[in-house]
Amino acid sequence: MPGILTDVQLILWDIDGTLLWPHGSGRASTRLAMLEVFKTEAGIDTHHFGGKTDWRTLLDLLPPHGFTGDDITRLMPSYEDAAARHLAAVINDYPVEPCPGAHDVIAELRRRDHLLQGILTGNVSTTAPIKLRAAGYDPSWFPIAAYGSEAPDRNHLPFIALERASAHLGRPIQPHQVVIVGDTLADIACARALGAVAVAVKTGYATNQDELAAAQPDYLLDDLTTFLGQVLPA
Repeated sequence: MPGILTDVQLILWDIDGTLLWPHGSGRASTRLAMLEVFKTEAGIDTHHFGGKTDWRTLLDLLPPHGFTGDDITRLMPSYEDAAARHLAAVINDYPVEPCPGAHDVIAELRRRDHLLQGILTGNVSTTAPIKLRAAGYDPSWFPIAAYGSEAPDRNHLPFIALERASAHLGRPIQPHQVVIVGDTLADIACARALGAVAVAVKTGYATNQDELAAAQPDYLLDDLTTFLGQVLPA
């Protein structure tokens, strides 16, 4: 592991399993949205979401049901709209809650003027804010975001987020000044793709907790209660 980081400009947070536990709300709304837009649930009830973009999930599930990649791309705006409507309708039926330490970390880092916080998530752009609000976060705390409706491959999302962050600040941010925090191998991989610092937490959707250690993230945390002490102390 590297030592304490001293030159971080941008922190990108995964949502599900990192900042919050959706407790089934995402799967339920995805199922309803797929039924509305594609007229099939395509086996969503047993699908493993961990680390995937929602676009990748649709590409995994729908081709056997007659949908091409072009079909899915064309229908993505309709799917995003449906997913948001269904999530907003059902989310209060699920005990969505923040992951341990997450609120405290976000609050402390918001007090550090030199740091910019953003979201890097597999969720589509319309559902991410709904989940964040349900767990007590204000989406405006994260002025930068890259979503799972913008690329099938999660490895492309850090580049989108970095470009937006540099434009937001009016100056370039270098990849080594970026920290990506997530709970799956895909989060580690996308940090590596950018050349960012990879922080993995054991609170989420890795299929096996040992696999996170085997992937050798720069930091591996049980949860976010130790983030400030181990990664970015005052």
